[in-house]
Amino acid sequence: MTRTKQFDEKLLRLLKIVSPGTDLREGLELILQRGTGGLIVVGDNEKVLSVIDGGFQINHSLTPTALAELAKMDGAIILSSDVRKILYANTQLVPDYLIPTDERGTRHRSANRMAKQTGVPAIAISETRNIITLYYGENKYVLKNIPELLRRSIQALQTMEKYRMTFDEALTELDFLEFKNEVRLFHVVNVIQKGEVIRTIKEDVEHYIVELGEEARLVEIQFKEILGNAVEETEQIIKDYAKGDIRTTVEKLDILDLNELLEINTIVESLGYEPKPENLDLNVFPRGYRVLSKIPRLPRIVIENVVSSFGNLYNIIKATPLEFTEIDEVGEKRANTIKVELERLKDKALVRKRY
Repeated sequence: MTRTKQFDEKLLRLLKIVSPGTDLREGLELILQRGTGGLIVVGDNEKVLSVIDGGFQINHSLTPTALAELAKMDGAIILSSDVRKILYANTQLVPDYLIPTDERGTRHRSANRMAKQTGVPAIAISETRNIITLYYGENKYVLKNIPELLRRSIQALQTMEKYRMTFDEALTELDFLEFKNEVRLFHVVNVIQKGEVIRTIKEDVEHYIVELGEEARLVEIQFKEILGNAVEETEQIIKDYAKGDIRTTVEKLDILDLNELLEINTIVESLGYEPKPENLDLNVFPRGYRVLSKIPRLPRIVIENVVSSFGNLYNIIKATPLEFTEIDEVGEKRANTIKVELERLKDKALVRKRY
C-alpha cells in the first residue's frame, strides 16, 4: 500500500465522523451559521491532555446544540475519541510552537500543530471564511459543501458511465477473440486501460459518498449500477495477461494517475512488455482465470489447479473431461461441468459479438 493510500484511508475515516447526518457535523454547521468560529480536537489520549490548559470539564453527551453553544467561548473543545462525549470546553491548546505550520489564523495554527504533535484529528471552523478545515497528522482537508459534492459526484458518474460503455464494448471483443485464440496485446491493453480509469473514478466517487453521508443515497444507487463488476473483470484480465509477477503488475497499475493511464505505453510497460509500437500486435494468450471464474460454484483452488495444469485458455478449452479428472480436486462430475460451461461461455461470446 502506498503512503498516499494510507493517508486517504485516514481521511475517509475522519470524513465518516463529520459526514452529514452525524451529531458532530450538525454541530459544525450550527457553528458556521452562527458565525462564531471554533476549534475542536477529536481525541483524549495522553498527548492531548498534556498540551491543554485551563477551561472546564464537561463530560456530557455530544449534541449539536451543546457543541455550538460551547463554541461561543474562545477556547477549544475536546471530544472523546469515539465522538460521543464533550469532555472539555474553553480550554487553551499549548502545542509546541516550534512545530512548523503554514497556517495564518490562530485557530488554524493551533489545530495544525495539535494534529501533528498528538496524532489525533483537529477541526478549525473559520468565522470569516465560513469553511471547516480538518487536520490529521501532516495533512489538512477543507470540507466541501453538499451542493459542490453532489455536482462533482454527478460529473464523475457521467464520466464513469461513458467509460463503462466503451469498456463493455472492448470486453465483448476480447471475449470473442479469446475463444478464437486471436488476441493481440492491443486488445488486452484497451480493456485494461478503460477498466483502470473506471477504478480511479470509483475511488473518487467512494470518497464523495463518504463525505456526503446520508445525502449520498441516490448517488450510491447510481454508482453501484454503473460500476457493476468492471473492477473485478479488469483484475482477472490482468491476472490472465501479466507477463511477470501478477502482484507487481497490479501495484504498478495501482499507483498510476489518470493522465498516466491514458498513455497506452504505460499500460504495456506495466504488464511487463517493452513499450514498442510493434508489440501491440503481439499474439498473447490468456491463462484462463477470467473465463474459469465465470463457471458457477467452481472453487478458486480448482481454478488454480486447472490453470497450472494446462497453462492457458486454449489448452483448457481443448482438454477432454478425462484430462480434467487427472487434476487435483476435479472429479468426473466437475470435469463434465467444466467442459459444458466452457462451451456455453464460448457460444455466448460468439453470439454477443454477432449482435
